[in-house]
Amino acid sequence: MFSPVFSINNTILKHIGAIEGAKAIIDEAPLIPAYEKQFQHDAIVRTVHFGTRIEGNDLTFQEVAKLIEGQNITATDRDIQEVINYRNVVSYLEEVKQTTIPFSYSEELVKKVHQLTTFKIIPESDVGKYRRQQVVLKNTRTGEIAHRPPPAIEVPYLMADLIDWANTPDSKEIHPAIRSAILQYILVAIHPFIEGNGRVSRAFAMLPLYVEGYDIRRLFSMEEYFDRNAELYYNTIQSTHELSSDIFKRDLTSWIAYFTEALSIELNRVKEKVQSLSRDIKFKQKLGGKQIHLTERQIKIVEYMQQFGGLRMPDAKALLPMVSDDTIWRDLKKLIDDKVAEKRGSTKGAYYCLTNV
Repeated sequence: MFSPVFSINNTILKHIGAIEGAKAIIDEAPLIPAYEKQFQHDAIVRTVHFGTRIEGNDLTFQEVAKLIEGQNITATDRDIQEVINYRNVVSYLEEVKQTTIPFSYSEELVKKVHQLTTFKIIPESDVGKYRRQQVVLKNTRTGEIAHRPPPAIEVPYLMADLIDWANTPDSKEIHPAIRSAILQYILVAIHPFIEGNGRVSRAFAMLPLYVEGYDIRRLFSMEEYFDRNAELYYNTIQSTHELSSDIFKRDLTSWIAYFTEALSIELNRVKEKVQSLSRDIKFKQKLGGKQIHLTERQIKIVEYMQQFGGLRMPDAKALLPMVSDDTIWRDLKKLIDDKVAEKRGSTKGAYYCLTNV
């Protein structure tokens, strides 16, 4: 039975603390905008773009966004298919989270992720199937062998052990972020498929976060961090490969430290974005824990009040030049009704500002 080797050090504890802190703030943000879906869409585009780019896909961020929105672009069939496939993987993971109750890990889940990842990319006989031949991974710059995964005959047994461990009570006692790190590395090291292992391992590793309340409203993208720090990403994996010839005996401490730092940085970015759209945590206390959903226009009004202390109708019209006076009045009334803002002064010289807390 697989039992991961790692130590919990101060660095990992610091990262876990940052992850928990960011999660708490995002979960408790008093102003959750109606266009949260737009943030989720942006996170999906970033995940798909950076998750395929780190594997060599040449499409730009804008081209990936157009593809995801159903628009046509001019590019190679493979680049387009890789993006479509990874978008389908992201959708599948969300579906699994919502429909698989109680959740358990399985080799079928891993194979399904691979099937979606490599559809129309590799021969159909290899899609969703463990590799049947030995492979070696070479350093693209030096040509030297960087990693020699285990023989193909061992793959089914190694995968069965990994999945069995993921479902054990002992595994469930480990923080989801650490389990995500472990799953990602071990899948990379086993290299169970002939192609697509990087994307499969990164995608599958999100499941502990997704199913245990750490999806953070699906606003983050680990793929972006990995791609922007690609050299460190690959070097950390490679240095872990070199610790032992036995995959299951490698000390994963350094990899877990790297992974949890990446997650903490990405979640902190999300936290700052959410905070910039929120008045203050005291709003939540004042409103009895009620979350206020705002439209994009209303958020612009709130942000203007935050920056300048308040606004008058002429300010609102300049801020929203393509919006009718009636719509602006309705937006202001909603903010007042929700006790986010208050009106001061007479109708002609009315001044709107955020509610004192």
